[in-house]
Amino acid sequence: MSLPPLKIGKHTIQYPIIQGGMGVGISWDRLAGSVSKEGGLGVISSVGTGYYENKRYIDKEVAGRPLETANFYSRRALFKIFENARKICGDAPLGCNVLYAINDYGRVVRDSCEAGADIIITGAGLPTNMPEFTKDFPDVALVPIVSSAKALKIICKRWSQRYGRIPDAVIVEGPLSGGHQGFTYEQCFMPEFQLENIVPQVIDEAKKWGDIPVIAAGGIWDHDDIMRFLELGADGVQIGTRFIGTHECDASDNFKRVLVEAKKEDILLLKSPVGYPARGVRTKLIDLVERREGPPIKCISNCVTPCQRGVEAKEVGYCIADRLSDAYRGDRELGLFFSGANGYRLNEIISVKELMRKLIQGE
Repeated sequence: MSLPPLKIGKHTIQYPIIQGGMGVGISWDRLAGSVSKEGGLGVISSVGTGYYENKRYIDKEVAGRPLETANFYSRRALFKIFENARKICGDAPLGCNVLYAINDYGRVVRDSCEAGADIIITGAGLPTNMPEFTKDFPDVALVPIVSSAKALKIICKRWSQRYGRIPDAVIVEGPLSGGHQGFTYEQCFMPEFQLENIVPQVIDEAKKWGDIPVIAAGGIWDHDDIMRFLELGADGVQIGTRFIGTHECDASDNFKRVLVEAKKEDILLLKSPVGYPARGVRTKLIDLVERREGPPIKCISNCVTPCQRGVEAKEVGYCIADRLSDAYRGDRELGLFFSGANGYRLNEIISVKELMRKLIQGE
């Protein structure tokens, strides 16, 4: 069976495969542009754009870190990332992931629209006011990420009442995904919260509001997984971690090696300053944090609202902005390397073209 196209708002994606937005710097111009070129939806991460091209687009830094929110989420860098991605994918649909938990959420959503995003994807919270920031961009499709049918219901109710619209699609993410989870630590291991059990519930809720495409995410690895969720009724899938294993992935070679070398038992759920459990690879940083011997926490970039300027970072033992950016740059000592639960299955680095072929055709 060939994979059907995926329509999101006014945009048609050749294959129903969305590349997960991974930050800091894991999915920027090279990865996102290449995925869109090969017929999927490439998604640029808006997180930490101040680090792009060795921080050349920021106004001020302290101790090698972009200073404050405006530099960490650099508008100039985001525009340059989109410009360079467009050189790769042309007019193919291109997305941007903007986390709801960040400081300056509304500004970054508007920046993404102005930079040329066709589709905005938002998770890490319920984006009940997302359409507020896209009123001047009617062609930009809006896609929230949810972890339950209840969350979708709340979003649809608020959007329809306040803005007279519903999501152009919804991503339902299960607890095997990399990075932050929409579940408690305990729920991540309970059968009723696994992706195959929550997808049908979200599909049922989506039907009550109209023709909202449902995209399954979290732990999806290969063609068989894609087919399984399409047969469950999903319209498409989102895949993140496996795209790290590509030459075009914007992460450093060290980041890719950490995943290639990881064993199943190395991938675990961690506490995060964002307030959600987060899945990543056990490295020296994790050992240091567990002993309360991690690097100093100074909150230079002021990245996410729930952290309260470093209060939560000090509670969990690390600054997420600093540690994710160190991972992007390849610091195996102090970097925080996010990975989905299946990250240990990554055993080679291939091109995006070859990976897309494997996902579409199966092998």
